[in-house]
Amino acid sequence: MFIGNLIFFIGSPGNASNQLNTPFGIALHPTSDLLYIADCYNNRLMSYAPGATNGTKLLGGLGFSNTQLNYPQGMHLDLYSNSLIIVNYEAHNVVKYPLGGTSWTLLAGSTSGSPGNTSTTFHNPIDVTVDPMGNMYVAERGNNRVQFFYIGQSVGSTIAGITGVIGSNATTFNFVSSVCLDSQLNLYVADSNNHRIQKFLRY
Repeated sequence: MFIGNLIFFIGSPGNASNQLNTPFGIALHPTSDLLYIADCYNNRLMSYAPGATNGTKLLGGLGFSNTQLNYPQGMHLDLYSNSLIIVNYEAHNVVKYPLGGTSWTLLAGSTSGSPGNTSTTFHNPIDVTVDPMGNMYVAERGNNRVQFFYIGQSVGSTIAGITGVIGSNATTFNFVSSVCLDSQLNLYVADSNNHRIQKFLRY
């Protein structure tokens, strides 16, 4: 149902155009009011017009090609490039989908679905945000860290957490789940299993 332009999906999971299955990332376009949803367990990216209950599949199908997704989760709308930055959780990569396009391009991580813990690989990335300069911050659940990528670069650096270390002190995480930036570019990290939000000063 919808109230005004607010849409409420209620019911059983499914893969029809009016159904979702464990949606995760969402983004609302500020001028078109199109709602974009990373429909995780359907392995697809959906868009919904204002007030609509039936959506359009933009990308989808489980796999590793540039028209498929693999358990998409976090998502960021980058207005500067008019694109969506999407985290592919089980493909262990982050991809860029230009709005109106038919495929994505790789920003960082694996091309074959292989996890890793180096400066160029991920293990279950889960969320992403981008600063006004176009630099990218990726929350990585499997490696308990946040990776920073300068715009146009696929080699990252760890700016929060310690790779592969689970902990509860000020420098470690246990099950990272989300990241965001404030107006001063300070970083906030949801540290799920430690039941806290960590703040890190601007990198």
